[in-house]
Amino acid sequence: MSLSDSDLTEDGLTLEAAGTARLLVIGCGAIAREILAVKAANGWDHVDLTCLPAILHNHPDRITPAVEALIEEKSTQYETIFVAYADCGTGGLLQEACARHGVEMIAGPHCYSFFEGNELFAKRAEGEIDTFYLTDFLVRQFDAFVWKPLGLDRYPELIHSYFAHYRKLVYQAQTEDPALDAKAQECASRLGLAYERRKTGYGDLAVVLSEAVGR
Repeated sequence: MSLSDSDLTEDGLTLEAAGTARLLVIGCGAIAREILAVKAANGWDHVDLTCLPAILHNHPDRITPAVEALIEEKSTQYETIFVAYADCGTGGLLQEACARHGVEMIAGPHCYSFFEGNELFAKRAEGEIDTFYLTDFLVRQFDAFVWKPLGLDRYPELIHSYFAHYRKLVYQAQTEDPALDAKAQECASRLGLAYERRKTGYGDLAVVLSEAVGR
């Protein structure tokens, strides 16, 4: 299946298996490829996936109502629903909504944390307050999520204002892709930041999905 980053950003993704699935994963378009990779590696034919548009991350107040609407819409069709979002800037509202519906979700503040592993990320957090993170998806969609929304395509002089307190860019690599590595380095250079690549793989995402499927 061919996935378009622009489609995942603006439209999300619906992948259903003709009513044969018993588990629905509601996720973010920004991690659709990773969820599909874990699904394929484990042969989870009984798992359906619906992803909301990744661009909702630029409007985190919209994430909770969008997820809750999907839970309500799909709850009669599936034995189990799992929400593949962390808090993602919702200030605990997403967790409260999931609890109301008896639905589990990914622990942690955001995808940067669960890709690296929540425990490890928390240990590093105090020393990395001046760090800007990118994932595979965000490297590919850097212009759509960072450069253009901040107006840097029109006013590049604002880079210093936005990133004056950042020291480095950390690229959390889910895959081995030299082209993405080169692009991530370019992103760091554009922002005037030092560069570090960390191979995280799928981190806690693979673990929590396996646990959800196994229940």
